[in-house]
Amino acid sequence: MGDLLAAPVEAAGGLAVHGARAVDAGAPASTRQAFVDADVPRRLVARDPTLWGPHAVGRLGWLDAHRRGRELLPQLAELSAELADLDHVVLAGPGGPSLATQVVARTTGRALTVLDTTDPGRVRATLADRLVRTVVVLAGASGSTLAADCLRRAYRQAFLDSGMAESEVGRHFVVVTDPGSPLAAVAAELGAITVPADPEVDGGFAALTAYALVPCALAGVAVADLLDQAEEFAATLDGADANPGLALGAALATAATTGRDTVVLVDDGTGVEGLGDWVGQLLAESTGKDGLGLLPVVVESPDSPRLTGPDRLTVSYGGALAAGDLPALGVTPDIAVNGPLGAHFLAWQYATALAADVLGVDPFDRPDVTAADEHTAAVLAHRPPAPTPSSVESTIEVYAPAGTPADLTGALRHLLSGLDDGGYLAVTAYLDQHADADAARLRPLLAQLTARPVTFDWGPRHRHAAGQYHNGGPRLGSFLQITGTVDVDLPVPGEPYSFGELQAAQAAGDRQALAGHERPLLRLHLTNRSAGLAQLLDAVGSLRA
Repeated sequence: MGDLLAAPVEAAGGLAVHGARAVDAGAPASTRQAFVDADVPRRLVARDPTLWGPHAVGRLGWLDAHRRGRELLPQLAELSAELADLDHVVLAGPGGPSLATQVVARTTGRALTVLDTTDPGRVRATLADRLVRTVVVLAGASGSTLAADCLRRAYRQAFLDSGMAESEVGRHFVVVTDPGSPLAAVAAELGAITVPADPEVDGGFAALTAYALVPCALAGVAVADLLDQAEEFAATLDGADANPGLALGAALATAATTGRDTVVLVDDGTGVEGLGDWVGQLLAESTGKDGLGLLPVVVESPDSPRLTGPDRLTVSYGGALAAGDLPALGVTPDIAVNGPLGAHFLAWQYATALAADVLGVDPFDRPDVTAADEHTAAVLAHRPPAPTPSSVESTIEVYAPAGTPADLTGALRHLLSGLDDGGYLAVTAYLDQHADADAARLRPLLAQLTARPVTFDWGPRHRHAAGQYHNGGPRLGSFLQITGTVDVDLPVPGEPYSFGELQAAQAAGDRQALAGHERPLLRLHLTNRSAGLAQLLDAVGSLRA
């Protein structure tokens, strides 16, 4: 463990951070000391929006969301008791709360379904799962995304088709939103139970608010424990010393400004399941704008290829080690963060806000997330003709950029060989992350073939995570989009399109958003998903020869 063992650990409030001071010491001047000299820890806790910009006004409620969350506990207990017979909890729609909710459910071992896709196969399978025992949670800060609205329509129709009366359907929905929002009007129309959202928190900063607490509580999670963990950690945030959040934030900021702007996130296996996906979302959506940002790379395991490098900050995370202990990994991270989940949530939010301050970007402004939905709506409205593939090889249609090889192997090789110094490859799969799970195997295979970072995510979930970075961050990305033929489609009730058409429009909207960047974009369409994935994995494997 080398440098980690030699460096002092910063532990307080239940969370331990190893290695952060060494990263800060590697900069020409200490970022941490600059924070202290500018009184940033105190100003941040005092909710000073001038640290960032106008979008920060009224968006700093996450700093004490755990306290307002505690005020919700009686209502959550009453709601859980009232809906005790509805033991299949579904959080419907992509967005900030979904990844935090998944982390909590996985870490605590509670069964909870997050439906953050528009893939018709996955939507149909979820609709068929314990429908009469299902409660659907819809969560939105000021309205609802197109995807969430379509999922709400599908569930309402499924409930009615199962024989429920209109008056019964409302009991199967719980809505978390701002009073007076469009989603609040939908809740009233449904007759759904409504829990007020925290108007001062949204996006990835909402992990300890009603957006995530409601579905978790309905699934049986002891959410008071999360709030207790955050409460203990919050007491450390305004100090110049014994402040793990400050240590982590200074390290992230130092890395971002000294050429190490790729953050590789590694699970150390000590009991915080899936945290990397949420941290990655928080970093990408908060810092990826104005041509700047931290690029998160969430890896599969400590054995994954290309975890370390001169342009990367490798961070391991976990939850069950004592303050002086280090994880036993096959790779030596630059930083190791370990502690309970509630402390992790608050620490990473605090650290991300500090890194954004140094980068000079507003972490609470996410302009490109809205733009992606606008592109999708335009595609659905105008229905452009389907493009002609560059080539067709068995079960894969290749849509290669002009002037590049049209065949599958040639197009893949050209995409990888064209990665710039400082560039990265982003793989997005508009598929079913359960039935087509093999798509995720592409990331480590492609990472092995290039010295540049490789990311992977599922569409449209990525829009609320790396999508902001891809469109608003440094123009250095190369993109591989994978789509698939829908064998059995599913209509969207009350709309003139199906889920398959919506999914295709979302993928097309992403391509339109990226088109103005003048960056390489290769699309591969699988006419048979299972066979196509096998063929694609073989093709990537052949590139190693």
